[in-house]
Amino acid sequence: MKIAKVESIPLRIPFTAGGRSDEAVWGGANLQTVDSLIVKVTTDTGVVGWGETFGFTAVPVVKLVIDTILAPEIIGRDAAVLDRLMLDMQRKFHIFGRSGPFIHGLSAIDIALWDIAGRVSNKPVHQLLGGGVADSLPCYASLIRYSDPGLVRENVVRAVEAGFRHLKLHEIDVDCVRAVREAAGDDIEITLDVNCPWSVREALDMTEKLRPFNLRWLEEPVWPPENYSGLARVRQEGGIPIAAGENASTLMDFQHLLEAKAVDFVQPSPAKMGGITELKKVFALANANNVTVMVHTFYDGPGLLASVHASAALGGPGALVEWRYFDLEAQLYGDAIIPKNGAIAVPQGAGLGLEPDENVIHAYRVH
Repeated sequence: MKIAKVESIPLRIPFTAGGRSDEAVWGGANLQTVDSLIVKVTTDTGVVGWGETFGFTAVPVVKLVIDTILAPEIIGRDAAVLDRLMLDMQRKFHIFGRSGPFIHGLSAIDIALWDIAGRVSNKPVHQLLGGGVADSLPCYASLIRYSDPGLVRENVVRAVEAGFRHLKLHEIDVDCVRAVREAAGDDIEITLDVNCPWSVREALDMTEKLRPFNLRWLEEPVWPPENYSGLARVRQEGGIPIAAGENASTLMDFQHLLEAKAVDFVQPSPAKMGGITELKKVFALANANNVTVMVHTFYDGPGLLASVHASAALGGPGALVEWRYFDLEAQLYGDAIIPKNGAIAVPQGAGLGLEPDENVIHAYRVH
């Protein structure tokens, strides 16, 4: 079974989010559309698999790498020899960087090939990864950055009323976090992702202000994200559990992160760090270091499904799925993937288990 065709498909889907967004790392202020890049891989036997890479403003450069470098290289290769193929690609193109467009593009292709493997074997990906008994997994609603206590309060109430018992904020203002805790009450779990804004000293000063709000974790408080020793110091002295890893790209990155004892929760991002092939290795590495994996899942397409399958199979009883709390104009999988009462269904069909809506692809494809 050979890889016959690789097609990268950019999508742009409008969304709302319960109020104006503030400046944030995934886009400018008042962001109104989500740009994503999905990948369709077809074998010479006609089997199709779908993958996804991290989107937003990174889409054009990743598409260029896939179309002009990665796709020509893998066409004709055996679709079933996944580990070897991914290792070959990483070795061949390592001189172009061990992070960014090349690894992002490989991630999407890898997810698509796991989808194909499941379809050929007539098993869902979570069974290929070793099983998983859960029919659904709890989600945390991952809100945009509002930088307005009133707006964030309104949307926290909206998420809690929709059934979410776990929330993620992207605020960097203490007043916004205070407003969320007051609105949500003590029974709702709150995490805070600040997207690497502070020095170690600034982060420690902020943990003192944030401790009263009983955060489940503080995510990526230190700039730069690869400052693992600084992150470890914040973890040791700050009094709040630390999460990081969405910006780590290779297994060695995660090994260094864990060796530094920098995190309580490690957050591999399958659409950025090598796909399911690398993700399963991070689970094993984290288990060996007694660190909990919380897969980064800021996607709505095959990248989300990959995270759900991996979390169901490998994540244990405490696994949570990140749900991007956007009101999208259209969903790639319709209602099948939308959480109900704060939980997302684990697809039981072959491969990733769901088929993208071709009408949505046609309507929102960027040409």
